[in-house]
Amino acid sequence: MSRTLNADEAAACDSIRRVCADVLAPAAAEVDETSSFPQAQLAALAELGVWGLNLPDAWGGPGLSAMALAAGVEAVAGSCASTASALTAHYLATDAILIGGDDDLRRRFLPEAATGRKLGAFALTEPRAGSNPADMRCRAVREGHSYHLSGTKHFISNGGIADFIVVFAVTDPTAAHKGISAFVVEKGMGFTASPPEKTMGLKGGHVFELNFDTQVPEANRIGAEGSGFRTAMKVLDNGRVEVSAMCLGIAQAALDAATHWAGERQVGGMPLAEYQGIQWMIADMATQLRAARLLTQDAAAKRASGVRFSLEAAMAKLFASETAGKVADLALQIHGGYGYTRGLPLERHARDLRIMRIYEGSSEIQRTIIARHLLQTH
Repeated sequence: MSRTLNADEAAACDSIRRVCADVLAPAAAEVDETSSFPQAQLAALAELGVWGLNLPDAWGGPGLSAMALAAGVEAVAGSCASTASALTAHYLATDAILIGGDDDLRRRFLPEAATGRKLGAFALTEPRAGSNPADMRCRAVREGHSYHLSGTKHFISNGGIADFIVVFAVTDPTAAHKGISAFVVEKGMGFTASPPEKTMGLKGGHVFELNFDTQVPEANRIGAEGSGFRTAMKVLDNGRVEVSAMCLGIAQAALDAATHWAGERQVGGMPLAEYQGIQWMIADMATQLRAARLLTQDAAAKRASGVRFSLEAAMAKLFASETAGKVADLALQIHGGYGYTRGLPLERHARDLRIMRIYEGSSEIQRTIIARHLLQTH
C-alpha cells in the first residue's frame, strides 16, 4: 500500500495548494464573518477538477489515489474550512452513486458533478434518529415506477443549494437496516429547505433541514431496495478519512501560526520561542499532528487497496479530530489574548474544528466501531 504520491499527483496537489493560497485563504475570514456560501472558492476549485477528485477517470474524475485525495482535502481545509466542508459533502453524494449505483445513474450524475456543473448533498441524519438505523423515520413507498418519499432530514450540508441529494429512507419497516434504500432526489422534485442553520463554526459550509413529500422515479434509486445502509456505511468510511484530512489541514494552519507568532512575539525582551515552556508546547503539537497524519495516511492507503478499512478510518477520524482540537487550543494559548480576538484566525480554527468530533460519526461512535472490531477478532 503506497503512501507516496506519483509525479502527476504531486503536481495536481501543488496546483490545488496554489489556488488555495491565492483564492481561498484571503477570503476565509470574510466567509466566516458573513456566513456566506463559498461559491467563488468552489468555482476556482472546479476549474482544477477538484470537485471530482474522489472519482475515477471513467466517470469524469482525474483518477488520483486516495492519498492524493486526502492531500487535496487537507490543502483546502487549511485555507478555508467552510469550503472544505461543502466540497467533502459533495464527495459523500458522488461516492454514494459511485459505490451503490448502476452505470446509468453514474452516467447521469457523476461527470457533471466532477466538473462542477452539479453540486451534491448527502442526507442521512434526521432530527430524532440517532446512530441506530431502526430510528430512521423517512419513508419511501413504491407507487408503480416511482416512490413517494416523505420525511425530514436535518443538518444536511449543501442541502438547500445542491442540484441533487442522496437521500436514505426506509422501504421496508420490518427489516431494520436491511430495509433502508437510497435515492437521488433532484432539484425541482418537490422538497423544501429551511434557511441555513446558524452554527458555531464552518459558517460558510451551510447546513439545512430538508422536508420531503416527493415523487422519485425508480430509475433514481441507488442499487437494489434494502442496499442503502450498506452503501451509507461504505461512504462514511470514505468520509471519515476526508474528515481526518480536514482536521490535519486546519491544525497545521494553527501550528504554523503558532510557530510564526512564537518567533515574532517579544516577551521580557526575547521572543516567545526562547522560552522552554513554549518550545515544549510546540513540540507536543507537532508530534501529535504527525501521529494523526500517519494514521490518516494509513487509512487512505488501505482505502486505495480496495479492502474494507472501517477500523483504520475510525482510528484516523477519532485521533485526528481530537488531536486537532488540542493543537488549535494550544496555538490559541501561545497567542495569548490576541488569539482570542477575531483579528487572528486562531479562534476561527478552534470553532471550525469543534464539529469534527461530532459529524461523520462522533468520537464515541468511532470508539465503539474500534472496540467492536477488536473484540470480534477474539
